[in-house]
This record gives sequence, structure tokens and C-alpha cells, in this order.
Amino acid sequence: MNYSNTNENPMAYKPVNKLLYSLAVPAVIANVVNSLYNIVDQIFIGQGVGFLGNAATSIAFPLTTICMAIGLMTGIGAASNFNLELGRGNSKKAKAVAGTAAGMLLIIGVVLCILVRIFLKPLMILFGATDQIMNYAMEYTGITSYGIPFLLFSTGINPLVRADGSSTYSMMAIVISAILNTILDPIFIFVFDMGIAGAAWATVISQILSAIILVMYFPRFKSVKFNKDDFIPRWNEVITIVSLGITSFVFQFSNLIIQITSNNLLKIYGAKSVYGSDIAIAIAGIVAKVNVIFISIVIGMVQGAQPICGYNYGAKKFTRVRETVKLLLKTNFIISLVAFAIFQIFPRQIILIFGSGNDLYFEFGIRYMRIFLALMFLNGIQISISTFFPAIGKAREGALLALSKQMIILLPLMVILPKFFGLDGIIYAAPTADLLTFILAVFFMTREMKKMPKYDEAVIETN
Repeated sequence: MNYSNTNENPMAYKPVNKLLYSLAVPAVIANVVNSLYNIVDQIFIGQGVGFLGNAATSIAFPLTTICMAIGLMTGIGAASNFNLELGRGNSKKAKAVAGTAAGMLLIIGVVLCILVRIFLKPLMILFGATDQIMNYAMEYTGITSYGIPFLLFSTGINPLVRADGSSTYSMMAIVISAILNTILDPIFIFVFDMGIAGAAWATVISQILSAIILVMYFPRFKSVKFNKDDFIPRWNEVITIVSLGITSFVFQFSNLIIQITSNNLLKIYGAKSVYGSDIAIAIAGIVAKVNVIFISIVIGMVQGAQPICGYNYGAKKFTRVRETVKLLLKTNFIISLVAFAIFQIFPRQIILIFGSGNDLYFEFGIRYMRIFLALMFLNGIQISISTFFPAIGKAREGALLALSKQMIILLPLMVILPKFFGLDGIIYAAPTADLLTFILAVFFMTREMKKMPKYDEAVIETN
């Protein structure tokens, strides 16, 4: 069925609360399960290899962030435009955008895989590997690099499948592959005694399965029907995709810069503390990946809201846009409060999941988690606002908010504060940045709501 007509598309008439949760819950599950790829690896590696293995996955994690940056930029940018064009009644344009996105992801994935294979050791040094961590990091990353094209494709196509109204299928593509990863990890690591290499191969095989499942969806698209020529990237569509997806790219790429800088600063200032570099890097990696679970839930809610906001903004049904935004902000704030309470009350128990360590290991871990995530209850609102703007075609505002938090506020704080407070400066930089970015995001959102028309306008449909 073609949903280009406003009267037929559930985005235009189904109650917003039911519609948001029906779209968001599968997206949340998919995102959480997807984030568990690296976390499951880290748990089994911690139990089977030790905290140096965990530190190695922290060193390798920036490559996953690179894939997330490119994949989400392409996927969310394409999905935003896909829904906007369907809302305007232009299904041909929507199809061209989706096909171009798929072609982009395949080409970029192969190129990125080759580059990582060529420059593997220099990358590990750049990412902050110490002498004790290097061999583990090289082995793990060398294997997982083979999965880059599949990870990139899966990350980018998932938002498009959700934009087509098949959020359950999108969820299952990730859930099935994650279950496989969880099964293979202990088999490869403990039964076959493959160590950290076993975790890496389990991840690659699971990523391949996820990509295959998503490829199989293209003949089933409900809104449009593809032919082979649609998958040849078109420059005009590439520009559109990048412009609307730049917020996600900036957010993830900024995370990349923060991860690399953080690893290197922890290496320097950790060596000057009683904890040492390896403990500092390992703990920071654990906290970052645990925090990713919270972020993935928030982003899942945003992804559920994105097609509703995009379609109705394109169809000039502004009251539904406002209703969706209010419900999104309320839900994500509650989620943020719950996550905050868990991280503050159970830090030791969470760290224990990833393996044992000495007293210094747990002392630093508990303190790091509590301070680093002290104001995380504000992040649900900040992330929701940042990703709302590209959903309605206003990529500049979203990119500015994402760039402000990571590059303009957090990065300078991470570099400057340790000069005065040592290792503590790195920890306190995060909650300070959370507060300042929250204030900025609320200002942007308030201004946008005042500018947005308060009443619906007539929709001019084109075929």
C-alpha cells in the first residue's frame, strides 16, 4: 500500500500517544540490543581475559563510533527526508532518497574497512593504547574490521525500515543477530579457548546476519517499490541525506573525538595517579558503554517520534507535531531519572558484571561512575531536542546543539580542568557540560515552539 496520501497514512490520524509508543518501543528494543553487542563482548572478555581485555575494547570503540556516525547520518538523514517527501505526497523522491542511502552505505563500508586494515596499528596508537593493551587491541580490532561494511549497512538501513512503518521488522533484525552474538561469545571464548579473538569473530558473524535480514526487507517496502537503478547513489540525494543527517554525524563524530581525547588524557593523568593508566581506561570504557544503554533508549524514543514529526510537519499539521514533542520530552525525562538512580545506587554491582579487579579498580570505578553521570537526568531532554530539529528539516539547529555539547563545551573542559585537578578534572568535565548544554537546548526549543504556527495549514498534495 502506498501511504503518500495524508488521509491514509497513520502518521496523520492515529492518536499520538499510541502511535509514538508503537513506533518507539521496537526502536528502543532494537537500539538497546544493538548497544549490547559491545557490552556483551566486554562482559565475556572481562570474565575470560581480564580488565586488560576490557581496556582493549575501549581502545577499539572509536571505530564503532565512526561507523555509528556515518551510518546514523545516512540512515536518519534519509529517513527524515523519506517521511517529509511522503508527507508532501512525493513518493518518487522518497524512493530515490532511500535507494541512494543504501548505495552510499555499501560503498563507504568497503572503503572504510580497507583503510582500517591498512592503518590498524597507527589507529590503535592514536586511540590511546598502552604497551600492555596494544596486542589485545590489535587482535580484537583487526578481526572486527571485517564487519565494518555490515555494521554500517545495518546502522543506516534500520531508520529507513522504521520510517516505512516496519519498526518490528527493524527490531527483529537487531535482536536476532544480538542473540546469535550472545550465544557465540561464550562458545568461542571459553569452549574453543579463542580468547579476545573469539569475541571479535562472534561480533562479525552477528553483524553479517543483521545486514542480510535488512537486505531482505527491500522487496517488502510498503511506501515505495524499488528497482536496481534506485540503488545507484545520486549526488542531489546524497546532499539532501547529509544535510538532514548531519546532526547525528556531528553528535557521533564529536563522541569519537571525545573518546580518543579521553583515552589519551586518562593514559597521561592516570599514570600520575595511584590508579594507573590501564585501570582508568578500562573503567572509563565500562561507564561509557553502560551509558550507551541509556542513550540508546532515549534515541529509540526519538526515532519513534521522528517519522510522526517529519510527516506532519511536511503535511503542515503542526498541532500533532507539538503534541508529539511534549510527549517525547516527558517520557525521556522519566527514563533519564530512572537511569540516574540506577547508576548512582548500584555502581559497584554494575562494574562487577564486567569482571573483577583489585580495591583500587573498584574505588576508581565507583567514584568515576557517580560523578561522570551526576547530571545525566538532563540528557534525555537535551538529546530529544537536538534530534527533533533535523526531523522537521532544520539540520543547522540540531547540528549546532550537538556540536556545542561535545566540541565547544566538553572538549575544552576535558583538556583544561585536568591541568588544575589532575584525573578528577576529566571526571568533572562531563556533568558540567551536561548542565550547560541542557540550558542551551531549552533555549533553542523554546524559540522554535514560538516560531512554529499554532494552527494546522491546508496541505497541498502532489503526485
